[in-house]
Parts: sequence; C-alpha cells; structure tokens
Amino acid sequence: MATIVMAEDDPDIREISLLLMRRAGHRVISAEDGAQGWRAVLFHDPDLVISDVDMPEMDGLELCAKIRGNPATELTPIIFISGVLMPDDDRVITAGATALLHKPFTAAEMLSCVNASLAAGAKAGRDTK
Repeated sequence: MATIVMAEDDPDIREISLLLMRRAGHRVISAEDGAQGWRAVLFHDPDLVISDVDMPEMDGLELCAKIRGNPATELTPIIFISGVLMPDDDRVITAGATALLHKPFTAAEMLSCVNASLAAGAKAGRDTK
C-alpha cells in the first residue's frame, strides 16, 4: 500500500481517481489545488504525487518545483495529468515529472502509470511504505 497525494481541481476526476486508487489498496489524500497539494505532501510524506497541470492557487508545475526543491521530498515520483494536449510534453518531464497522463484516461492506464511511477520511485531510493 502506498500513500498518494492527489491534487486535482476537477471534482469528478478527483473522486473517480480516488476511488480507483483506494480500490487498488492505496491510501489517498485529496487536494483541490496545488497549494493544498503542497501542504499534504509536507504533512503526509507520500510515496507518489498525482497532480493536474493547470490548477488555481498553485499549478502543477509550481507544485513539482517545490517538491523537487525540498531535500525531504525531492525523490517523490510525480505523475502529471492534463486535459490539454501540450505542444511540448517534454516541458513537464523537464520540470521533474516522472510521467504524464492525458485526460481522458482509462482505469487501466492510470493504474499502470501509478505502478510504474511507484517502481521508479523505489528504484531511485524512495521507499514505499
């Protein structure tokens, strides 16, 4: 079981994703924007962060920069989810994301991405609980 922070401003996507991750046996902390997500990361020390790119308060790129800039959280895998096809998807990877998942995505695609990102975090030295 992994602890996952989910920062997503769309309540429908957030709830469906929460249900999916919980059914997969993970503990999920919900955040409605990047600022709440950052507070959750600091408080819960998650094994994985899933973040929308475009959110109010603090966007996913800024959240990613904060996570990568903090020695206590810098190895935490980050999955970006986005409903916008970005002309340069490399920019989110360059920002420090482990993976990018485009909306709409299937449950199987999300679970596969989560499992691969958790494995990448473990390989990088981030222990999953």
